Amino acid sequence: MAAGGLAWAVGQDLLAQRIWAGATALVLALLVFHILASLRRGEFGLDLIAALAMGTALAFGETLAGAIVALMFTGGEALEAYAQRRAAREMTALLARLPRTAARYEGGGLTDVPLDALRPGDRVLVRRGEVVPVDGTVESAQAILDQSALTGEPLPVHRRQGEAIMSGSTNAGDAFDLRAVHAAADSTYAGIVRLVEAAQQSRAPMVRLADRYALGFLALTLVIAGAAWAFSGDPVRLLAVLVIATPCPLILAVPVAIISGISRCAARGVLVKDGGALERLAELRTVLIDKTGTLTGGRPRIVAIAARTGLAPEEVLRHAAALDQASAHVVAGALVEAAEARGLALPSPSGIAEAPGAGLTGRVAGHDVAVGGWDFVTARLPPQAMDPAIVSERARWASRPGTVVVAVALDGELAGALLLADAVREEAQAVLGALRDLGVTRLILATGDETARAEAIAAGLGFDAVLSQMTPQDKAAAVIAERPHGPVMMIGDGVNDAPALAAADIGVAMGANGATGGASSEAAGIVILVDRLDRLIDAMRIARRARAIARQSVVAGIGLSTLGMIAAAFGLLAPVEGALLQEAIDVAVILNALRALRAPRGAAQG
Repeated sequence: MAAGGLAWAVGQDLLAQRIWAGATALVLALLVFHILASLRRGEFGLDLIAALAMGTALAFGETLAGAIVALMFTGGEALEAYAQRRAAREMTALLARLPRTAARYEGGGLTDVPLDALRPGDRVLVRRGEVVPVDGTVESAQAILDQSALTGEPLPVHRRQGEAIMSGSTNAGDAFDLRAVHAAADSTYAGIVRLVEAAQQSRAPMVRLADRYALGFLALTLVIAGAAWAFSGDPVRLLAVLVIATPCPLILAVPVAIISGISRCAARGVLVKDGGALERLAELRTVLIDKTGTLTGGRPRIVAIAARTGLAPEEVLRHAAALDQASAHVVAGALVEAAEARGLALPSPSGIAEAPGAGLTGRVAGHDVAVGGWDFVTARLPPQAMDPAIVSERARWASRPGTVVVAVALDGELAGALLLADAVREEAQAVLGALRDLGVTRLILATGDETARAEAIAAGLGFDAVLSQMTPQDKAAAVIAERPHGPVMMIGDGVNDAPALAAADIGVAMGANGATGGASSEAAGIVILVDRLDRLIDAMRIARRARAIARQSVVAGIGLSTLGMIAAAFGLLAPVEGALLQEAIDVAVILNALRALRAPRGAAQG
């Protein structure tokens, strides 16, 4: 446009015409190729009207009008691409987490071999912090595993010699030997990756908001253009109608509103990967929610403290947390965090001895302290040092699923016990109620937990159904089964949720918890970057407002374009004048679409 305008300004009209014609022809050629590819897939969009306008302009020698249409169309496409680039991130955690090599015992030593070289029966060394490469059984005395990425449960599990473990688990303890029972391609983690790929392919394509108007607008355009030519006999009137009919309110207003909505979501800590995800977010009817890390915080928290007579519960916690400062165990971290949150001063421990995964002993402020599992601590105490009230309370706690008990001994006596569980988020009840207010008709809890634990968590939260003991494949199947009820959202945070996130109309990942959230972030269309479930409600309100503004802009723009087409049909507008009028309409609808940048009513500002 600039080069042709410069040539026209210096009197080189023919050169200007050639430049504009060349630019239009290039855009048109690419557009025709895209249209043919879309039609082969059975898809119909807005680009057909733009192609008709550009082709007719070239045929009638109205190169400036054609160039203006090409500029408007490519500008809209650029805005759409910008929306995706701005929101998308390089999220390859699901595949990147899969180890590429394994340390296999060969000829009396260790050899790093490619993962696909492992065979059933091979003995493999799994070092501290490494991901278990294949399904197998423990060859060492014990293994301490973080299975949160697979099962969602935040507490490490202990596996003894001969017990089975899943690939994809992380070694949270000392190095151990593993006997492979499956090849890598047949193991649990590889199966989850395949499930994600299959689920993404099975997800039904979404009809974008702008495309829903395209067919009707095309029919209206062809009727008016054909009538103008038929009754006047002037083909230029047909061109003028087509030029002003170029659907810039659809091409421009929708992506501008969607980009604005994506920007607002980002400001609230919610990453929306593309415009389609934002549009789907405004249309939900069914929501499936994972438990651990989603409905709950995904970290063990103290829910009760039992202390011996004469000792304050805060003192039990203070001594336990002070000693646990020396441990990297997830439960130790939870005790330290709880003590700091209560403002307890934690002295430095000394003389520390740790049995990995079992407990610690040491000295704190002149006292001998032991902290850890019930068996670890009580094995160090004589029978007379056991407090009956604490023993009774621990027996009552043992019946509660999904909890862990930490015992604390002080100077050779049982001082207390702490009950830890993964508690429901404080904002969960309000979020579920807000989802109902926003039009969600079905709320379903989908978890790998045993039934009793799942039902206990769901009690009083108003779920329509509770699905327990779900495998990754079960969750994906549950998402597909809910599609007849309307668009389906899945909210999760671990590798075990990734297939369901990929299968859902829109997957939402809780991505604030690092590695656990990375796999789900790969498969999801939306990632909540802060550890707040209620930010999803903000994003839904933003999405609904952005969609409403986009539709408003489209209706207004099409209305103005229709009036312009009628004027052009009666010979009141020449093609270039029609193109310029369409530009004015574009400015109006874009300004309206930019209102989506403002926060919707009801969205938090903090």
